Amino acid sequence: MDPDSVAKAFVEHYYSTFDANRAGLANLYQEGSMLTFEGQKIMGSQNIVAKLTSLPFQQCKHHITTVDCQPSGPAGGMLVFVSGNLQLAGEQHALKFSQMFHLMPTPQGSFYVFNDIFRLNYA
Repeated sequence: MDPDSVAKAFVEHYYSTFDANRAGLANLYQEGSMLTFEGQKIMGSQNIVAKLTSLPFQQCKHHITTVDCQPSGPAGGMLVFVSGNLQLAGEQHALKFSQMFHLMPTPQGSFYVFNDIFRLNYA
């Protein structure tokens, strides 16, 4: 299993789901998962999805610029670092963002998001 291929497939799935149906991200998180969103720490799948679905915009489109990944620890985890642009519906200028995911393997052979850190990048 090539980590770069897994990271690329995860990133495509995550952002296409986020842009189309944020509530659909729930199965990517577990109760031990943590999201840090602009400095606010949120624990657990239900709370994370509640945060993401309550963001003050209905539609957006992520444009990914870079995806970097590294294997993480003896359990088979992966760190995935993403940068790109976030275009909100009705806004002329895109927002730059960075996001880091710590993916952990599941017994079923897939991955879930253990840690997720999101930041807008201000110039």
